Amino acid sequence: MNITYQDLLACGQDERQRMDFIRSAVREHRSSEAYRIAADAEAYYAKRNVTISKFQKLLYDFTGQAKVDLFSANYKLKTSFFRRFVTQQVQYILSNGVTFEKPDTKKKLGRNFDNQLQLAAKWAMVDGVSFLFWNLDHVEVFGFADTRIRPGYAPIHDDTTGMMMAGVRHWNAGDTARYTLYETDGYTDYIEKKGEDAKVLHPKRGYKVISRADPKARREGLDETAYVYENYPGFPIIPLYANDLLESEIVGLRESIDCYDFIKSGFANEIDDTTGFYWVLKNAGGMDDEDISDFLDRMRKVRAASVDVDSGTDIEAHTLNIPVEAREAMLNRLETDLYKDAQIVNVTDLSAASKTATEIRFAYQPMDDKAGDFEFCIREAIGKLFQLIGIDDEPSFKWNRIANQAEETQMVMTAAEYLNDEAVLKHLPWLTPEEVEEILKQKAADELGKFDGGAEGTGDTPTTDEAINAAEEAVGKTLNGSQTSSLITVIKGLKSGDITEGQAVRILTTSIGVTREEALAIIRDEE
Repeated sequence: MNITYQDLLACGQDERQRMDFIRSAVREHRSSEAYRIAADAEAYYAKRNVTISKFQKLLYDFTGQAKVDLFSANYKLKTSFFRRFVTQQVQYILSNGVTFEKPDTKKKLGRNFDNQLQLAAKWAMVDGVSFLFWNLDHVEVFGFADTRIRPGYAPIHDDTTGMMMAGVRHWNAGDTARYTLYETDGYTDYIEKKGEDAKVLHPKRGYKVISRADPKARREGLDETAYVYENYPGFPIIPLYANDLLESEIVGLRESIDCYDFIKSGFANEIDDTTGFYWVLKNAGGMDDEDISDFLDRMRKVRAASVDVDSGTDIEAHTLNIPVEAREAMLNRLETDLYKDAQIVNVTDLSAASKTATEIRFAYQPMDDKAGDFEFCIREAIGKLFQLIGIDDEPSFKWNRIANQAEETQMVMTAAEYLNDEAVLKHLPWLTPEEVEEILKQKAADELGKFDGGAEGTGDTPTTDEAINAAEEAVGKTLNGSQTSSLITVIKGLKSGDITEGQAVRILTTSIGVTREEALAIIRDEE
């Protein structure tokens, strides 16, 4: 059975039917293959290899019966490959945050947007998908699989379009189950305690809460408030996928991680216990299989044996050579293959020797390819979020790549005579986009000080400070570095007579994006 949005609609407003639908949706969600993979991936991300954790060494007696080996070493060494891969890729793309063309966009996205986006990206790579919930004035992140520290989220899709039209957030706290059903027209909270019928905890309400003074309450002198609930033009929960296959990044890596952990653990076991020894019993032909089995058990437990010297019985211990080279070679091969399959740079290799800028770029190429695909998924999610809340802007990312900064800086400075200041600064590897913008603004301010000298404008021409204020008021945002530089150049040219008013208007309409009338008002210092 496949639970769909149409099944939810068929329930109408009957809360008992809706509760049955919710339980069915969550049960189907938790029994799906995608959930199973995501739950295992969460364990690997937490450095808990679920495969090796179940492994138990066995012994076989002379009858062929198996029993648990309680005496020899049974290390279960777990590596952190998957956590390392996820963290490295997320930080590679998002550690410098997201920048936007309009400076006020970040403020509109609410508190900690960069941190929340990193969290969403991490959960998406682990589970295959995460969800951005626009909660009135900020983003919250939902995970696909529930864990001991967070609820899960079961998406519900339209049977015809395949679009997500609803979803259930679910979590258990002891004997109490909690559910929140999200729909296009609001959300409803449910609670179900062990031994009791499920019930509505909070009735359906809209996503946007607007507080208004109740006119009736005001007339009667009562201190009451009426709450008006509104909704968004679309469903306010947006999926962020890890890849175009819509699956966890653990797929294709798990088997290699398991093999690595088994070999590493087996290696440790052989070193720690006495499996490197075997015993030769001389003149013990009278011992049957049961006697030998008892002897071996005693050696494992007591590590001592008694012999009858008079009868010529003797025991010799011989050692086995552990294939160290073969194991190390296999571990190294697996590690190399894991980094290749994950398309992640092994920074240890880059730090082992001084690499040229060309060598570093070549080493990063597979990771750049993968990061480009994931960035597309992030851009798509942000684009849908902007459509929902009415923002017109484009995100940009600066990847956090290790670089031969000295060599790359020298390359930029060699070409500096052919580039403007903005291009030079943007290509310097050790500057963030925010630092570039700040430097450009500071340079513009320095130029303003040199030119204006604190004096008033000549005739009807404004000072550059006045022109900047007028331009920012006209466009409704702070000018960036290049726009400020263009404006200063125009004011200089007008005052020196090097450019005409018509030329100044054409420059400002192109570089700043103002109308002809606004440009004239700026350069004439008109209100």
